[in-house]
Amino acid sequence: MATPAPSRATHFVVTNAGVSMPRMIYGTAWKKERTTDLVIKAVLAGFKGIDTACQPKHYREDLVGEALVRLQQEHGVKREQLFLQTKFTSVDGQDPTTIPYDSRAPLPDQVRQSFAKSLHNLKTDYVDSLVLHSPMGSHGATMTVWGVFEKLLADGKVKQLGISNCYDAQELSRIIKDSKTKPAVVQNRFYDKTGYDKDVRALCREHNIIYQSFWTLTANPNILQSQAMKKIVKSRGWTPAQAFYRFVMQLGIVPLNGTTSQDHMREDLQVLSFPELDSLDFQSLKDIIGESGDGTGFELKKK
Repeated sequence: MATPAPSRATHFVVTNAGVSMPRMIYGTAWKKERTTDLVIKAVLAGFKGIDTACQPKHYREDLVGEALVRLQQEHGVKREQLFLQTKFTSVDGQDPTTIPYDSRAPLPDQVRQSFAKSLHNLKTDYVDSLVLHSPMGSHGATMTVWGVFEKLLADGKVKQLGISNCYDAQELSRIIKDSKTKPAVVQNRFYDKTGYDKDVRALCREHNIIYQSFWTLTANPNILQSQAMKKIVKSRGWTPAQAFYRFVMQLGIVPLNGTTSQDHMREDLQVLSFPELDSLDFQSLKDIIGESGDGTGFELKKK
C-alpha cells in the first residue's frame, strides 16, 4: 500500500544521551562480501542508521566503511547524515584467527585497539553509538570496559554507549548503578525463550534506556503466524513483517532490520509512517508475549 515518505519526526527518537537515533536500524551481521552493496541499497531505500561490530567472525565492518565512502562519492550522502553503531567484542566472542586487536594486551588496551580499528574500518573520526557486544565474564571486567567507553565518550569519539546480549536484569542494574554514564541502549534478541525480556525492558523504561531488538522477525514465527496477526494483516492490508515492526515500535522498541531484499527494505520502512495499532489489536499481540495493561508504559521522545 502506498504511504508518504517518513518525516524526520517519525524517523528518529532522542536517547537519554541526547542523540537522535533512527527508529529502525539496518543490521549488517552475516552479510559477508555482500555488505557494501547491501548497506548502499539500505541507505538509498531510506535507512538512516547502520549497526555493525568489530568482529570479523560475523561482521565486515571494513565493507560498511567502503559503503559509506561510496555513498558520499556517488550519491552525496554524508557521514554526518547517518547514525553509525559499532561494538567491542571480547576475545571469547572472536574467531581466534581474526581477532582485530592484541588478545594478550591488558583489557583496556584491547578496547582502545578495537575502537581504533573501528574508526579505521568505518573511515570516520567518531561513532554515534558504541556498544559492548555482551557482558564480560565478570562484572569487574564489564566495568573495566565501560570505563574505557566513558573515556571515549568524554573525548568526543563516541556520542552514546550501550550493551548487547544482556538478558540479566540484575546485571544491567549493576552496570547502571556502577557507571558514571548509564547505557543509552540495550540491544537484545526479542523472543519467547527470554520471556521477551520483560524485566530488562521494564528496567530500560525506568532509566529511559531504549531497547533495540535483533532477530525481530526470525525469532518470532509464532507471532507472525498467529491468528491475531492474521486479523491485523487482513484488516489493514499490511504484511506480517510490517505489522510486527509496528507492534514492537509501539512497545517502545527500536528494531534492527537485516533484510537483503530491496522490496522488503522499502516495505519495512513504510512502517514509520503507519498509524499505531488500535488498543484491541495492540493488546491481542501483547497477550501473546505475556503482557497486559493499556499503553506501552514508555514514551519515545521524537525529534
